[in-house]
Amino acid sequence: MAERKIGVLVMSYGTPESMADIEAYYTHIRRGHAPTPEQLTDLVGRYEAIVGGVFPLRENTNRQVQRLQETLDRLEPGVFRCYQGLKHAKPFIEDGVDAMAADGIAEAVGIVLAPHYSVMSVGGYIKRAKEKAEQPGIRMTFVEDYHLHPKLIATLADRVIAGLRKFGGDAAPAAVKVLFSAHSLPEKILEMGDPYVSQLLATSGAVAEAAGTDNWQFTWQSAGRTREPWLGPDILETLRELGAQGVKHVLSAPIGFVSDHLEVLYDLDIEAKAFAAELGIRLERIDMLNTDPFYMETLAESVMAALNERG
Repeated sequence: MAERKIGVLVMSYGTPESMADIEAYYTHIRRGHAPTPEQLTDLVGRYEAIVGGVFPLRENTNRQVQRLQETLDRLEPGVFRCYQGLKHAKPFIEDGVDAMAADGIAEAVGIVLAPHYSVMSVGGYIKRAKEKAEQPGIRMTFVEDYHLHPKLIATLADRVIAGLRKFGGDAAPAAVKVLFSAHSLPEKILEMGDPYVSQLLATSGAVAEAAGTDNWQFTWQSAGRTREPWLGPDILETLRELGAQGVKHVLSAPIGFVSDHLEVLYDLDIEAKAFAAELGIRLERIDMLNTDPFYMETLAESVMAALNERG
């Protein structure tokens, strides 16, 4: 393997680099349709509320790619070269493939910074990378999911255990409801036999078992604002139901996300936390994976396994 230089295209959703880039970013998400002034104001307000114009997702993603490079170098020195490709911001997925081609990369592995597969999420990243790689003739293989990788489960379980400790003497761990969540997708994926839901439930069950808790359930968050129905219930609806049941302590475990970004720092830490407080519920959240060594090894081992399976 040391004779080859293997490209690794690390793909993620992307985020604007500055406040001035938000409108272009939002327009790209909306497939070229500019947001209304109200929509733009809302999104800008969310960023300002959490970070005051600093974009942690971009910084976190850059660090994740760098740490993955370092992990691959430790496991297989001199073999892999990582490139970044974003869905909705520069460098786009196509830019990442172009960079590989410019460096003379002839074979590569693509992996998305999201553990669970859906044709509408990870599948879309793979499709764009595969189509772009055809022209320069880069031989690409892809990691479609890694939702039950032992190291992923172990590090998420450690975070749940640590999260339960945040309640201290206010509640025994068994009395805390662990609320796993992920980004909602349109309901039509259910008709397609999409594995997204089953993979998320499998991860939730495995993490709960490893953390030693059976007081958990799954919910959705951050649904898009479109006319079509999205998977539910939303976390705010679930919190309302839990409040009606007398639940007073909830640990949010957003296992569908791997980094501190808008859906975590605003949707959970601000919006859901405030809503929970109105219901008399104390809501805490697990720490995100970001550059956790076990998560980096999960990615690296998944890349190497995909390459070995291809042969």
